[in-house]
Amino acid sequence: MPMMKRPVLLEWTVHAQVKMRQYRLSPARVRRVLHSPRRTEDGIAPDTIAVMQPSSMKSGNTWTQEIWVMVQDGPKARRVISAWRYPGVTKPRASAILAALRREYDEYSEEHEP
Repeated sequence: MPMMKRPVLLEWTVHAQVKMRQYRLSPARVRRVLHSPRRTEDGIAPDTIAVMQPSSMKSGNTWTQEIWVMVQDGPKARRVISAWRYPGVTKPRASAILAALRREYDEYSEEHEP
């Protein structure tokens, strides 16, 4: 008999809750994006993952909006950092662009350390 994985507990940041309210996303919709993403990418912030799912499919295999969720895995729970609705279709990021964004993020965080 196969062992079933234990469900991952979700922690919601205040920022994620505000953005969910702003974009009218329910916690169930965010869980659905996390459960079956269409695309997964590395997040801009360190140790984060961004997942995407189209909000609704049009005829064929096209869509006009995407729902993105950024999460960070911790030792006990998965933290939902942000969630947003993108009005369009994004292209997958190249590794060179991702490296440049990470470098800029690191420089910014070093300048603004308390």
